[in-house]
Amino acid sequence: MKQLPIVTAIAATVLLSACASTPTFNQQALPATVQVPAGHKVAMETVGAGDITYECKLKKDSADQFEWTFIGPDAQLTDRGGMHVGKYFGPPATWQANDGSTVTATQLAVAPAGPGNIPSQLVKANPAMGNGAMLGVSYIQRVATRGGVAPATMCGAANAGAKQKVQYQADYIFWKAA
Repeated sequence: MKQLPIVTAIAATVLLSACASTPTFNQQALPATVQVPAGHKVAMETVGAGDITYECKLKKDSADQFEWTFIGPDAQLTDRGGMHVGKYFGPPATWQANDGSTVTATQLAVAPAGPGNIPSQLVKANPAMGNGAMLGVSYIQRVATRGGVAPATMCGAANAGAKQKVQYQADYIFWKAA
């Protein structure tokens, strides 16, 4: 077996040490309503980028008022290094890892994320389907959102049923029991 030169071995050790000490997501700056309860640890950090579809619909309990209604997301998930790791789509809201495992979730809380941005969100994961990255996920946070709010264009009887896609980006932080 060929041995690595000492410089290469040292470089590999430094690189592995740097990876091991890379800090994980810190939720302390988030509003308390969207923080994951104690007893959980970050399992995966992703960035979702894609579209949210809205449809112009009659408001509930109204005979003549319309509004843009959230239909669902369609986004690609990448890790912090930019590698494609899965997708996010719906309805129902579903996160799917490249290994085929999926998880859906129930919304627990939202918190404002600034003008023009969809809110931060905390969801409680349902049991995962399939073995893989999503197995054991207990919570998912949507944070660092950009864009994604309902269209600013007119929504009324004249364009009822019209659909529009709005671009967005958000970090999705997956948590598992510690």
